[in-house]
Amino acid sequence: MVHWSDPTFMKIGKYSLYQIETGRFWLDGGAMFGIIPYPLWSKSNPPDDRNRIELASRALLLVGEGRVILIDNGNGSKFTEKQKDIYRLDTSRWNITSSLKAAGYTPDDVTDVILTHLHFDHAGGSTCRENKGELRPAFPRARYLVQEAHWQHAMHPTEKDRGSFMPDDFLPLKDHRVIEFLDGECTLFPDVSVLVVNGHTTAQQLPLISDGKTTLLYCCDLFPTTSHIPLPYIMGYDLRPLVTLEEKKRILQNAVENDWILFFEHDPSTPAGRVVRREKGFTFGSSVQI
Repeated sequence: MVHWSDPTFMKIGKYSLYQIETGRFWLDGGAMFGIIPYPLWSKSNPPDDRNRIELASRALLLVGEGRVILIDNGNGSKFTEKQKDIYRLDTSRWNITSSLKAAGYTPDDVTDVILTHLHFDHAGGSTCRENKGELRPAFPRARYLVQEAHWQHAMHPTEKDRGSFMPDDFLPLKDHRVIEFLDGECTLFPDVSVLVVNGHTTAQQLPLISDGKTTLLYCCDLFPTTSHIPLPYIMGYDLRPLVTLEEKKRILQNAVENDWILFFEHDPSTPAGRVVRREKGFTFGSSVQI
């Protein structure tokens, strides 16, 4: 039996899946839950004295078919002391290198990095600084896969989301010629495809791993935590909240009908589970224990 504390998370088809904890950070609870009142969201997500809630920064590693594929890579290690304080960044228990090591791998082993989008808490670990301060890809043998439409948005963000993009996280990837652009929904590898959604940001891609029997969706920021399953629970960060609402309806219906496992990148206590539909709407059902 495999539990969440074990490095191996599950197998789907020919892939071994490992959850890769990269650290914890804290964001404003009101921003994370949009129009939802404090008394509701704070019950399951208690804030600190600065109204911030704890969030995981959980990547996923797929090993199989001759590839070592990393989905997202967390906040990275390039933050200033001021930024560390703002976001209460904590890598004292986990970081991406130690988590990869626990799974039996190093950054040099990674062949592909799927970036769901380029916000700093998802792509910050894409680059690192050398001893002289120069930026380089953190996974030197990997190609980085991102939707071209999202890249273009990151290069020209709106006033609303400009603070979510840190160019040092992704511009060096192009300089080193390791970025590969994707155009919409497609199959990347055998049994690994991506869905594209546009509510949170332009062309966020959600990896879907399925062998026809077991299906897992890496939820990114469509469902950052289990608390975001109910339809009205939409982040204030989303550029197009009504689009997010429709995307949630469509994907949750598929998840219920087809018994998908949802993998939560930001939930501090529940890495994955299934959803159910009740009389009042969709809700989190139960965590998955293999």
